[in-house]
Amino acid sequence: MTDSSVSGHAPGHVPGSVKIGWIGAGRMGAAMARRLAVAGEDVTVWNRTRAKAEALSDVGCSVADTIADLRGLDVVFTMVSTPADLVQVLTGAGGLLEDPDHVPGAVVDCSTVDDETSVAMRAACAERGVDFLAAPVSGNAKVVKAGKLTLVVSGPEETWLKVAPLLDHLGEGATYVGDGDLARLAKICHNVMLGVVTQCLAEITVLAQKGGMSRAAFLDFLNKSVMGSTFTRYKSPALVHLDYTPTFTPVLLRKDFDLGFGAAHDLDVPMPVAAAAAAAVQASVSSGRVNEDFAILLDLQAHNSGLELKAEDVEVDDGLSSGPERS
Repeated sequence: MTDSSVSGHAPGHVPGSVKIGWIGAGRMGAAMARRLAVAGEDVTVWNRTRAKAEALSDVGCSVADTIADLRGLDVVFTMVSTPADLVQVLTGAGGLLEDPDHVPGAVVDCSTVDDETSVAMRAACAERGVDFLAAPVSGNAKVVKAGKLTLVVSGPEETWLKVAPLLDHLGEGATYVGDGDLARLAKICHNVMLGVVTQCLAEITVLAQKGGMSRAAFLDFLNKSVMGSTFTRYKSPALVHLDYTPTFTPVLLRKDFDLGFGAAHDLDVPMPVAAAAAAAVQASVSSGRVNEDFAILLDLQAHNSGLELKAEDVEVDDGLSSGPERS
């Protein structure tokens, strides 16, 4: 394996020299495809709702009438909502792999899917001589726009080396973790930490406020300290303004904890801190607030601490924009 911290693995890459297909132009997919096109890459987009693909024509993306139009391209990215969607666009009727004699060179799946689906799609690709990279992402559409998206990749190393320059356009770059579907495990580990950190952030923020500080002041201090991070900065507006517009729901977070514990069981890894955070996440699901952002962990912590929260009318820098922004 090569040094996974290296980016730009193919210095001879010329933007536009690779024919790229893109399946899925939702908020995330559109933002990612847009970055590739702005970087000068040749991108053809297909989306179930054609208008979403057409919205990318302003940056030079071509629009495919059908998925079949992408079959002869060098690499096709997929960014779809569910495992069922991934199966459909790859192996379903009219899917990318339907004609074994007319297939792309490689498939790079950036969707968040379970390991079982990923293994099945990797096998389907292999049967047709198509390389498959699992490349789940960390971030949302706003993170993509700010150029801070990160990806974790697994699959054939030779394919990774060829695709790495394209992934570099998408944000902070990608990290190669090995063959097979190791990237899926890496993403699950990432999301378990997401829950642990958010629960910890809720606890200390409530503690600080109950001691007499505003949430805005405490979080400003935290974010300027060595303990601050891209994530704590990004989440601060939601915690200050009590804006729980969903980016990731408690139900989805609970699912990732379950997957993490399943992997931990199989690999004999104790996870006591994660188990405590998972109980808090379960409580948020049990409260019935399943359609809000998982930042509602703050509300539950405040309730359990006898503290009534009110939104603070203060501008907060989310770390992704040029200045303070209201969440």
